[in-house]
Amino acid sequence: MSNEENKKSSGNGSKIMIALVLAVLAVGGYYGLKLYKTYFAPNTTGKEKYLYVRTGYKIDDLYQEIRLRDMLTDISSFTAAAEKMGLQGTLKPGRYKLAKGMNNRSIINMLKAGNQDPVMLKFQNIRKKENFAAFLSGNLEPDSLTFINLLDSAALIEKYGFTKDNSYVMFIPNTYEMYWNISAPDFFERMHDEYNKFWNEDRKQKAAALNLTPVQVSVLASIVDAEALYDKEMPIIAGLYLNRLNKGILLQADPTVIYANDDFTVKRVTNALLSVQSPYNTYKYAGLPPGPIMMPSINAINAVLNRDNNDYIYMCAKEDFSGYHNFAITVQDHDRNAKKYRDALNKRNIYK
Repeated sequence: MSNEENKKSSGNGSKIMIALVLAVLAVGGYYGLKLYKTYFAPNTTGKEKYLYVRTGYKIDDLYQEIRLRDMLTDISSFTAAAEKMGLQGTLKPGRYKLAKGMNNRSIINMLKAGNQDPVMLKFQNIRKKENFAAFLSGNLEPDSLTFINLLDSAALIEKYGFTKDNSYVMFIPNTYEMYWNISAPDFFERMHDEYNKFWNEDRKQKAAALNLTPVQVSVLASIVDAEALYDKEMPIIAGLYLNRLNKGILLQADPTVIYANDDFTVKRVTNALLSVQSPYNTYKYAGLPPGPIMMPSINAINAVLNRDNNDYIYMCAKEDFSGYHNFAITVQDHDRNAKKYRDALNKRNIYK
């Protein structure tokens, strides 16, 4: 073979080698890019979102949740990665934070490990048990019916030492960290633990000094809470109601009448409303009502425990509608205060 032929053969071999290398690089690049897109490419949308995996979810339920809420930029790459990484069968319920820039691998590992983001559950001043159950179902996995059934469960309530009427005082308004998929019974157990922590020896001793149980303190606090627009008036109002209790005088608290009538749009308590037959009507029944008329705040509970030592027996909203009250020791002073307030209501054409 001549030199010219050798050069030609060598050149062809080089071209073949280059072609093979390019082909390998192309194939490698293709699979490398596919591997990158499947596992390592950012796949979350720009905003931080929360993925809720309900108890009993199958993998297809998860995919549907992601699609419906538009949580990922490429659902097909996620499903491929989930299949290869064995997410099926290891899916754990919970509330998961999908931060900006997360890739499929990190999302799937988070779901498999159950590394969910806790809920900061904050509640206060919720009027009725039904409202509370609805609030809880909007922030935790169990539905409102599950919560209300437990709130009305005699067996559960008795276990914790409450009645159906007063069980609502067990929930101390605060901010609590817990997992979204906490079961309803576990939530109640947590709240009972928090109740016991709140009612420490100091608070129990203060309640005993008032001849009240912790439950009675909370029931009275719910009335104080409903009466007081401003926290600084709470100890004064608490002192007034304790004076009435100690003297055997009917509490005659308007908020209890409104609660008994189940009409929270009332702006003026009329004689018709006062006639309602209910143990919550403190114009008819002596002592405290059987349960709270709203979820009492910590401030109101502490106001009862640290009452203002006054001699007031009567109170009436101020005629300037500021939210403050006029307090009185004698019925004559109270009648004058009440007339000023009635006149102000009439002037504004407020009759109910």
